[in-house]
Amino acid sequence: MWIQPEEVLLVGALWVWERANPFFILQRRRGHGRGGGLSGLLVGTLDVVLDSSARVAPYRILLQTSDSQIYWNIACGSSRKEITEHWDWLESNLLQTISIFDNDEDVTTFVKGKICGLIAEENRLKPGAEQEEDCGKFREAELKMRRLFGMPDEEKLVNYYSCSYWKGRVPRQGWLYLSVNHLCFYSFLLGKEVSLVVPWTEVTQLEKNATLLFPESVRVSTRHIEHFFSMFLNINDTFKLMEQLANMAMRQLLDNEAFAADCSLPRPCKTLKNVSALKRDLDARAKNERYRAMFRLVQDERLDGHTDCTLWTPFAKMHVVGQLFISNNYICFNSREEDLCQLIIPLREVSIVEKADSSSVLPCPVSISTKNKMNFLFANLKDRDFLVQRISDFLQRTPDSAWGNSSPLSLIGHSIFCPQGSSSVPSSSSGGSQSAHRGRQYHSGLPTASQSLLQLYYQDTPEDLGPKAMKEKMKEESWNIHFSEFGRGVCMYRTSRTRELVLNGIPEGLRGELWLLFSGAQNEMVTHPGYYGDLVEQAMGRCSLATEEIERDLHRSMPEHRAFQNETGITALRRVLTAYAHRNPCIGYCQAMNIVTSVLLLYCTEEEAFWLLVALCERMLPDYYNTRVVGALVDQGVFEELTRAFLPLLYEHMQDLGVISTISLSWFLTLFLSVMPFDSAVLLVDCFFYEGIKVIFQVALTVLHDNMDALLFCSDEGEAMTILGRYLDNVVNKQTVAPPIPHLHALLTSGDSPPPEIDVFDLIKSSYEKFGSLRSDVIEQMRFKQRLKVIQSLEDTAKRSVVRAMMTESAFSIDELEDLFCLFKSKHMTSCYWGSSSSAAERHDPSLPYLEQYHIDLAQFSQLFSSLTPWVCGSHTPSLSARLFRLLDQNQDGLVNFKEFVTGLSGMSHGDMMEKLKLLYKLHLPPALCPEEAESALEATHFFTKDKQRESHFLSDPDSLRQQEVTIGEEGTDAAGDSEEKKEEKVKDYRYYLRMWAKEKEPKSETIKDLPRMNQEQFIELCKTLYNMFSEEPLEQQLYHSIATVASLLLRIGEVGKKFNNGTKKIETADAQAPPPSQREEGPGGTRLCEALADAHLEPQPLHMSDEEAKDDMSLSSHSVGSPGSLQCKDMADDSVLIGGEQRQGNVLDVDWSITFEQVLASLLTEPPLVDYFERKVDIQSKIVSCKTQRAVERQISSASDQEVPQQSV
Repeated sequence: MWIQPEEVLLVGALWVWERANPFFILQRRRGHGRGGGLSGLLVGTLDVVLDSSARVAPYRILLQTSDSQIYWNIACGSSRKEITEHWDWLESNLLQTISIFDNDEDVTTFVKGKICGLIAEENRLKPGAEQEEDCGKFREAELKMRRLFGMPDEEKLVNYYSCSYWKGRVPRQGWLYLSVNHLCFYSFLLGKEVSLVVPWTEVTQLEKNATLLFPESVRVSTRHIEHFFSMFLNINDTFKLMEQLANMAMRQLLDNEAFAADCSLPRPCKTLKNVSALKRDLDARAKNERYRAMFRLVQDERLDGHTDCTLWTPFAKMHVVGQLFISNNYICFNSREEDLCQLIIPLREVSIVEKADSSSVLPCPVSISTKNKMNFLFANLKDRDFLVQRISDFLQRTPDSAWGNSSPLSLIGHSIFCPQGSSSVPSSSSGGSQSAHRGRQYHSGLPTASQSLLQLYYQDTPEDLGPKAMKEKMKEESWNIHFSEFGRGVCMYRTSRTRELVLNGIPEGLRGELWLLFSGAQNEMVTHPGYYGDLVEQAMGRCSLATEEIERDLHRSMPEHRAFQNETGITALRRVLTAYAHRNPCIGYCQAMNIVTSVLLLYCTEEEAFWLLVALCERMLPDYYNTRVVGALVDQGVFEELTRAFLPLLYEHMQDLGVISTISLSWFLTLFLSVMPFDSAVLLVDCFFYEGIKVIFQVALTVLHDNMDALLFCSDEGEAMTILGRYLDNVVNKQTVAPPIPHLHALLTSGDSPPPEIDVFDLIKSSYEKFGSLRSDVIEQMRFKQRLKVIQSLEDTAKRSVVRAMMTESAFSIDELEDLFCLFKSKHMTSCYWGSSSSAAERHDPSLPYLEQYHIDLAQFSQLFSSLTPWVCGSHTPSLSARLFRLLDQNQDGLVNFKEFVTGLSGMSHGDMMEKLKLLYKLHLPPALCPEEAESALEATHFFTKDKQRESHFLSDPDSLRQQEVTIGEEGTDAAGDSEEKKEEKVKDYRYYLRMWAKEKEPKSETIKDLPRMNQEQFIELCKTLYNMFSEEPLEQQLYHSIATVASLLLRIGEVGKKFNNGTKKIETADAQAPPPSQREEGPGGTRLCEALADAHLEPQPLHMSDEEAKDDMSLSSHSVGSPGSLQCKDMADDSVLIGGEQRQGNVLDVDWSITFEQVLASLLTEPPLVDYFERKVDIQSKIVSCKTQRAVERQISSASDQEVPQQSV
């Protein structure tokens, strides 16, 4: 390829001159292509260690001038063919022109300009314009990766690093390439070549460790082997990128979300050296995820930038050092010291942004005012003008809020139900609202639309003046004081004082408001007015699996609570769950969602509960409630790891009992709501919305710690479960003012002496004292590690389920089925990330059984077929695989699942002779026929049935005749009799159709008599397949001899059968199966069986053919003509043959000729070589092994040139 001209000082040190003229030199890298001895090994090692492009581009062209000592590299190539094309172009287009230049500088300038123009033209015609963001060095590395490992252009390199790969105890220095879908390593040292490719979807563990043997190394584990990499210049950055890519692969396994470049990211102002656009994209994604998690923002929020600054805190009268974050909808601040101060300012609330006067005390300040009269002063901003301009740009894009100048918090509970994009506020008139609400499932007139369930059911109770009630009022007063000092609503300062108040318990009157605030759900609710109401209208009334599960669990949701003992609470719960299932069909509904949602409805309105559920399922508890509860299983693994770290003695004992995995799932899925008294568990929910999942881990560890002595003496799982259940049942909230609610798990507290009560506030305080050192970022790191294990474990479970299901339906062994499933799934995953005609969602449906989840298309099926089939047919193999694909694709969606794939392969490999022959016979009948053949057959049917349409209609449709007889009979009866007969007939028809339906549902065992007859063209295709099938067999000559005998015999049988197929049967058979004459001329079957057809008096018209086809014909005819069982050719004209006493043209197939499967079977049984061949069992394990190693072969082929012998790797 042409490259940007670059200076070359050492011309001949490591290069050999191949061609030269006065201006250009063609050179070859020393040691490439022709051995090279020790010097070649040294040069190759040097190229790998120094990351020289000469390893993949061993040819180059230099520009030289007579007066200059400097050479210019203008082109490079991976093969002699490629570089020769460039050389020829230079000689024919430039050499004559530059020879007339007088000045050498003019020659250099002219050639460099011409080369730059060629490169610019190539880049303009290149479809992927985003590649231009990458620097030349990186594009060169990407090209090198594709050539070394045989990757297609769709595989994008993210970054590459110099490192050592430990093979045994010997480190191999080389280069690690991290692409979107693969981890690749290449090394070449003194003739020893190491090439490694690991798909990210096969990684089961990824960790960074430091040992004496492997200092500062990264361990990459798969199911079968561990790989160690060390000697990184920056191991932390490398490991973070590995984590990110592996996490993307796990997401792909989970829900088919393939990687896509983020087009909304701003382009860099300058190209970064050795950093790809994808690396920049992934870095931006990682920053976005951290930013959204820190401030609980929605998924589509994108961080624009961040800078150091100080924030004036009026409550503390001091400047707090921290970072300011700007995104498309928010301005956020986080202090450098943890929990000192955090601030979120939605741009929809901002009224004024201005630059204040700068001074030595307050340099570069910016003042931001909000609509609820709060002012925020940021100072020490490095680039204040640019920051203010960015905020102004985002403010201009922020739509006008429907709330006017009022605070969104003041309107909580008064939802606006208007279409998306409409800014109208609902009318206050009751008459108008009633008419607008008529016919809607959800409207503002519903009690739960404006009040929580607790407000509805306890609003008429007399005021309690007891000590508990007074303490509750003191809590409310403490929060009111906090609001006056720190602000109220989204823009509130969040400090350590806020956390103290949350740990002391949120008052019931403020619980819903603060849950919305701390979870970030309020931001989504305010920016989507009317969304919930519209969603309810769309979802209610629809029937699905999710709605059925919801209906089944509605009355199991806190049945002990008064609010859910009547229709008001039940219908509100139904609406919220159904609306969310409609919003997120990937999750739909999962058990435990009903318990959590019912608690949310107690303290929030319906719309608020819905948005809290969105925040829980999609942000705070990711993947918890999907079909396989992956998130809960991941956190269960994290909990086990934390138990091992903090309580090692107890962990060993609990692992032996298997208790941790049993208890933790219910604790995490319901946030302790199902295992702890409600009044106590709801305090944990308070802490959870403020602190996140960290507090749930802390409390769970504290529960185990408090019961450690008793658990260590447990002898079985049941005893341990009883101890923990009794403990949790007695966690009480002594400060609650709500009426006591009976707890369903209280039955576990039976015994001689009741266990002591545990105050929930003491439990929470103890959890912070003992395990408060837990950090959210550490938990996220542990989650990643466990996610790899959990998802790969689920994939292994799916594989075992598939194998068990297919054991009864195929003749393969367990190991063979597992290997076939891995190969099939690998092809499916390849299609997902390397592009295909169908989307990944169409190829993988998690709701289907494991057997039918993954699909592959025709191209991938053909690759697997050619590698695994025992019927190797040479150049005819693609045609045979396409026929088998169409036969297996019963629903005709262009995709085949694993069950269908194994069914077809099992028949060829392990079926008996009858099964194999039936499959081979079907492959040459519709629907296995290619579309062109099917279309020609249809045209032939229309041509031959034109004159006999009426006769064939009456002969083939007896039901129509019967219906006409009934109609004629009815016309001769009176009205009363007519109606009675109609009633009897309706009953008869109803029962008749029921019987017919039952017969259709019964499984039908296919017999050989059910197979349709085969016409002449289909027989030609069958013979062609058989002749191509034996090319690699040791008894090739005997098999060809047998096929010639059988073909001749079957042709004669078909000729004899014609004499008995006169009349109607003859017409129907010809109509259904005869192809047109044009198809006979175009089809390749005639060219393959010229001599065989001549033996049967069906000499075809000679066709134009290639040399390879002519060679096949000669070999075929040598076997068929010389066979003892073949017929002797009659002496007649070249253009006609005599059949049945008639003279026909040779280019017309006999439409009356046909044979049955019984005749094919009987003929084949007369030849022992064919019987032995089809009765032989095939060892598919060797083919599976070769298919697995095919990837390495493809890499060698892709890196070798067309005209050179590739170097052998050791």
